[in-house]
Amino acid sequence: MVNWRMFAAALTVIGIFVVQTGAALADGIIIPIPPPDRPIQPIPMLSIKYHRVTVSIDNQVASTSIDQVFVNDSNYELEGTYIFPLPEEAAISEFAMYVDGERLEGEILDRDEARRIYEDIVRRQRDPALLEYMGRNAFRARIYPIAPHSEKRVQLEYTEILPMDNGLVRYVYPLDTERFSAKPIEDVSIHIDIRSREAIKSVYSPSHDIAVERDGDYRANVGYEDHDVKPDTDFSLYYSVSSEDIGLNLLSYKPQRNEDGFFLMLVSPAVEVAKQEVVAKDVVIVLDVSGSMRGEKLSQAKEALKFILDNLNDEDRFNIIAFSTGLRRYATELRPAEEKEDAWTFVEGLRAAGGTNIERALVEAMAMGKRGRPQVVIFLTDGLATEGVTDTQKIIENVNEAARGDVRLFAFGIGDEVNTILLDTLAQAHRGTTNYVRPGQDIQAEVSNFYAKISTPVLADLRLDFGDVLAEDVYPDPLPDLFVGSQLVVVGRYRDGGNTTITLSGEVNDRPQKFTYEDITFRDRGGEHFIARLWAIRRVGYLLGQIRLHGEDKELVDEIVELAVAYGIVTPYTSFLIREDVDILSPAGRAGVAREEFETMNVSPLIEAGAEAVARSVEENRLRKTDTGVIGGYGDNAVKIVADKTFVNRGGKWTDTAYDESKMSPIRIKFGSEEYFSLLAANPQWGRYLALDKFMIVVLDGQAYEIEE
Repeated sequence: MVNWRMFAAALTVIGIFVVQTGAALADGIIIPIPPPDRPIQPIPMLSIKYHRVTVSIDNQVASTSIDQVFVNDSNYELEGTYIFPLPEEAAISEFAMYVDGERLEGEILDRDEARRIYEDIVRRQRDPALLEYMGRNAFRARIYPIAPHSEKRVQLEYTEILPMDNGLVRYVYPLDTERFSAKPIEDVSIHIDIRSREAIKSVYSPSHDIAVERDGDYRANVGYEDHDVKPDTDFSLYYSVSSEDIGLNLLSYKPQRNEDGFFLMLVSPAVEVAKQEVVAKDVVIVLDVSGSMRGEKLSQAKEALKFILDNLNDEDRFNIIAFSTGLRRYATELRPAEEKEDAWTFVEGLRAAGGTNIERALVEAMAMGKRGRPQVVIFLTDGLATEGVTDTQKIIENVNEAARGDVRLFAFGIGDEVNTILLDTLAQAHRGTTNYVRPGQDIQAEVSNFYAKISTPVLADLRLDFGDVLAEDVYPDPLPDLFVGSQLVVVGRYRDGGNTTITLSGEVNDRPQKFTYEDITFRDRGGEHFIARLWAIRRVGYLLGQIRLHGEDKELVDEIVELAVAYGIVTPYTSFLIREDVDILSPAGRAGVAREEFETMNVSPLIEAGAEAVARSVEENRLRKTDTGVIGGYGDNAVKIVADKTFVNRGGKWTDTAYDESKMSPIRIKFGSEEYFSLLAANPQWGRYLALDKFMIVVLDGQAYEIEE
């Protein structure tokens, strides 16, 4: 067992240790103990070399393997205590630890004993970071010796049974390391192999951008990897299993019974479908061959067209329209997929010359569709309209008038000299998306990757009926088609919770289809708080787009300000959140910010093209399409998200945006006092907020608390 006198001595150095090194991780914390013949100072430094996690999930039984290498850069031999905070509510059935290949004995600490250890560290070191893990069990083991200038490889393995809720299986790995690491970790990776006896439908992470590779209906591989980062969020993964042709699962969150709730719905078809279940479609490719496309741009675009032609389904039809000053068509009408070889000969012969007649090309493409099957128009251009109709609003009107009711328009703007207002308006009006290929990016790769995702639709013209639950502000709007191997992430608000029947309807080859899901539960209280922020991010993206495309609206600006403050949504267009010279901590202050933002928009000229216009469109699309609810990159040191709360840095003190300084009188509590820990003991779930810093203002159950020295 550990020498507890030496362990207590180590507690006196842990605070400086975790600030100055990368050796402490949320998934494992090494507490070093200095040699008995050395004074406490200088502190021996450990660093982290890499952190890799491999997970195997077989029918809800998850086996997690952790591989870390710690480095002792000091001249002294050390010993240490390794503490691993276990995932919340994990039912651990087996736990093993290896150090440099040798199995070590350890022990599981229950949450009360772990809490006492965490509190002791916080008291001694004036560092609240470990309070994040209040209410969790922990694993503890002694590591000795840690030789000078040597590496210590720590490997852990544990097995748990994963819970299922509403048909969704959840796996969580405690990856939050930011509070313990002062320098980025060189290599962080998580790989998960999922196997199931029932068909796997959705695979979704609200916390991280993951790559998912499907190997049939019963196996999926999930990967996350990054370098030189400080992970600050636990890794969370959901997956669903279902025998239904199209799986539908729901997560919901309701802060209070008298407040609106938020929901997240995952809709996923099977990975393998029969030919008769694939929706036959018409594909019209509209390619800009004006003089500015000459050279590499046109060569890459041609290769992208070849990929599209090679991946047409047997029952698809297609045509190609090349435009500059005039038009060149592959055929006068839609042709069967079997003619794709002849079409490639036509594409190879295209040359770049002339101006850009966008209106004529799109009007003709829209008019080619036949009712009864979806029509996909893929539009590639690198410039502004210079021939024919050049007025943006007139082009939009003419194209909309020519369009069939079931057209989907997917626009690719190549470079920065494109009309973002035109492309975004048309794509949103016709159930499509806009993609911008920035200078230096590969046109072929961008278009090919996009088409691979939409090449095989299985349900078109989607509609959702929520039964007895009133759902509002549902995104995406309108709903896109459903494709093989894809999943649709739908978010929205709802009034009252309860059980309901959800109906998903659409069409397959001009035949109506309906899927019914009974006993779907919308919560009356509680749930996963990330859903509200994900909805808010998408809502802000939608509102910003409405303002850019349709003009300033004071009510929309007011709502953007309220959402950005409440949910910590920081973008170039909500940068007021990180400014200390504006008051956002009272309704009157936020109203003033909204008024200032509206006046700024009102006098700013509308920018249709150029790098700034493209960047703004890309940012709005990023917000509208996000699935993770993790939007960072702006003001990360001025805004922090902790569970369902947003904190802003005001005068060096983290302040809860729920704090209304004009109405609330905070209770002042000394950091590390008995009152401080009594508050935590009665409400251990509040530890995640207090772990942010030792000086802060936080609103808990309607009462403001100011933690001070």
